[in-house]
Amino acid sequence: MKSYKGYLIDLDGTMYRGTEPIPEAGSFVRKLASKGIPYLFVTNNSSATPADVAKKLQSMDVPCKESHVLTTSLSAATYLSNRPVKQSAYVIGENGLRKAIETAGIVEEQENPGFVVIGMDRSVTYQKLANACLAVRNGAHFVSTNADVALPSERGFLPGNGALTSVISISTGTEPVFIGKPETIMIEQAVEMLGLKPEETVVVGDNYDTDIKAGINAGLDTIHVGTGVTLTEELDEKPIAPTYAISSLCEWDM
Repeated sequence: MKSYKGYLIDLDGTMYRGTEPIPEAGSFVRKLASKGIPYLFVTNNSSATPADVAKKLQSMDVPCKESHVLTTSLSAATYLSNRPVKQSAYVIGENGLRKAIETAGIVEEQENPGFVVIGMDRSVTYQKLANACLAVRNGAHFVSTNADVALPSERGFLPGNGALTSVISISTGTEPVFIGKPETIMIEQAVEMLGLKPEETVVVGDNYDTDIKAGINAGLDTIHVGTGVTLTEELDEKPIAPTYAISSLCEWDM
């Protein structure tokens, strides 16, 4: 096993399952902290703030500060801030996205925004989607936090942000820039936040189609852990294998 200087770690399915902690995952992060190895939790969740994520992990005895968390909302706000475009946005999303946009100094605007930004919004309405479509047709740059089309719940799979995003993209004929996994934008930002090189950093996750593909797309090594979405036996069907495949994080020797 290669020794890495930094770790980018997924949450649901890797650190916990819903509200249930994965005990060996907590031990894994505590070992990173004890060795002084930097890590970031990198999540497609745009609804939660870093403080929300840190609080949840702390309740599971996982060492985590707000500075250890990169959400698609934070990543999207950084992406917008670095574009030479009018720094205003029409925003569809929940508290995590709105707070990140506000903190970045980007003004919310409906009539003539520089961007349309959409994240998961469980209070979405036809009017919100209509406003977004009008703004995109008028030239606003279209950005979506992530392309997840379905979200698991105790009732089954529910519509995810990718499904909401598709309403705007189909109506306007405009594809958005996706920020989250499996795209590379958030991963590249995370590596930069750690102050490391891609070859010094590894992505850890349970979902091949988001976590592992994000690492592969960004040129990072990957560790697939079989505690969540993608079963270990399913990896044989994938075109590119993860760098490592383990059944539990307790197997990883850092």
